[in-house]
Amino acid sequence: MRVIISGGGIGGLTLALALHQAGIEAEVHEAVAVPRPLGVGINLLPHAVRELTELGLGDRVLAAGVATRELLYANRYGEEVWREDRGLHAGYRWPQVSIHRGTLFMLLLDAAQERLGDAVHLGSRGVAAEPDAAGATLRLEGGGTARGDAVVAADGIHSTIRAAWHPEEGPPRWNGCILWRAVAEHPGYLTGRTMVQAGTNSHKFVCYPIREAAAGRPVLVNWIAERRVDPSIPWAREDWNREGRIEDFLPFFEAWDWPWLSVPGLIRAAPAVWEFPMVDRDPLPEWTRGRVTLLGDAAHPMYPIGSNGASQGILDARTLAFHLATAGDAEAGLRAYEAARRPATSALVEATRGTGPDRVLDLAEERAPGGFGPAGRDAVLPRDELSAIAAAYKRAAGFDPATLNARPSLSARLGGTG
Repeated sequence: MRVIISGGGIGGLTLALALHQAGIEAEVHEAVAVPRPLGVGINLLPHAVRELTELGLGDRVLAAGVATRELLYANRYGEEVWREDRGLHAGYRWPQVSIHRGTLFMLLLDAAQERLGDAVHLGSRGVAAEPDAAGATLRLEGGGTARGDAVVAADGIHSTIRAAWHPEEGPPRWNGCILWRAVAEHPGYLTGRTMVQAGTNSHKFVCYPIREAAAGRPVLVNWIAERRVDPSIPWAREDWNREGRIEDFLPFFEAWDWPWLSVPGLIRAAPAVWEFPMVDRDPLPEWTRGRVTLLGDAAHPMYPIGSNGASQGILDARTLAFHLATAGDAEAGLRAYEAARRPATSALVEATRGTGPDRVLDLAEERAPGGFGPAGRDAVLPRDELSAIAAAYKRAAGFDPATLNARPSLSARLGGTG
């Protein structure tokens, strides 16, 4: 079996590695000719770290990032709303890892080139996919083609293949929030491995370390400042590489100077800031046409709430490789993959539109807009209520600890069982 992958981002490269492990020939076509470690930080949840570990990359990923110890929700006064253990400390068999997106991309690319050799084509952009009874063809910019038993579009939120299938969709759907993202060196705060989400869902600050201090080198912290603005204002399409201006948002966070972290200080420490609107797309009724399917952001772009975007693409990749290896033929494998992943990710897109686990921040603002005061948090936000919100999202996103720890491996070999 031979699979052609259009798009060599995190999802596409993970798919190539998973197919190679499964004994399936893979060929990647990535539009970027000279890859660079661009972007800012992302979180890999335990279910995604499990899959990368089973691909033999767990140690590399952990060495390049930070094993997140805990998640802290705080109000705009820096008071604790909710705190929970994460990764190994929460009972998972795999850690949660915060890592620079560009570092992860280069790590996956290096692994793919090591294992697949010249089957990874850079500067090669897929523009159309055509299924037929015997296989599928990826048409490349410039006139070339690549032929396989199946084509997978892993070409992101602006997928050309999805756009050809659904020309009525137009640009991604914007929810009125703008994100300003950056990384900054910092002495460190709290445990040194704490992920923080503070404020509300329309006025939020998120930060987490993505590199630990070592040999005189300070901690590197990823941060996100988020504000809801007038949705009638036109904004350019999202782009990780569009520079922003701190004067556009810093005044809204200037007072967030807490004993354990100075938000304005962290913002000012960033050498550059990147800006983009928070967008997603509506869930599709189908991902697969014949021997062509969608994966990752091409299939289910979602808001970056709950740290799930990259993780879901990794899960897609491993699930697709598993079903192609075990279903008997390419078409059956693609159908089984879609049946396993499309309902789950469609529900997750809707969950992130409803603020997901970050709902606890809005509850804190609604019930104690001036802070918790002498009565404390428990007087307005019972622990059982907060715990139920967190647990429900873990179940929806597929990383409930007991379920994940007990789930069989997605590793499989073509013609075998694993």
